[in-house]
Amino acid sequence: MKKLIVKSRLLDENRFTTQIADIGRELTPVIWQHERVYVPHDYREGQNLPRLITRTEVRDTNMPAIYSLHLKRHIEGSGLDWVNVTKVSDYNETSGIIHQLGFQKVAEISRQRRELMLDERTVIYLDRVEGLNEAFLKIEADLEEGEPIDALRQDLFKILEMLGQKTFVMETYANLTAHNGAAQEYLLPEQ
Repeated sequence: MKKLIVKSRLLDENRFTTQIADIGRELTPVIWQHERVYVPHDYREGQNLPRLITRTEVRDTNMPAIYSLHLKRHIEGSGLDWVNVTKVSDYNETSGIIHQLGFQKVAEISRQRRELMLDERTVIYLDRVEGLNEAFLKIEADLEEGEPIDALRQDLFKILEMLGQKTFVMETYANLTAHNGAAQEYLLPEQ
């Protein structure tokens, strides 16, 4: 599945939650997620090599954790990711397989996430990442076959702008936490 992702430092969380409520929508309760990010042993930025991510997710403290494995191939500079996700029943065995394949762990990310399904293919996330002292607004949309990437990106930028955002960042949460939140911020294009 191809996903287009845009992310922005949330300027005003109260304004954002009020806007969501004003249109009659509601964010989910807080979801806790912990991810371990693995890359091939010869990984270098800009090569579009895959990353493997093991995710532990707790949606309800009265329910067992959900484990999944995400294969992501980020196409540098495009904001486009190829993503495959599968449920995992044995987290430790999965970790062993990843290491046997020659991947190495490069980051651990813990976050509290709330989400809102905007439509059948677009999700808005409100993320608070451990180690970063700010909230992030992240929008993911499935790219349909033959759909122009730039047109979908403009649609996502419009959503950010409607939500009061002025800039976006291209860095992953792993890169942001590794650099204490420092990242190049880009102005949203004029609509």
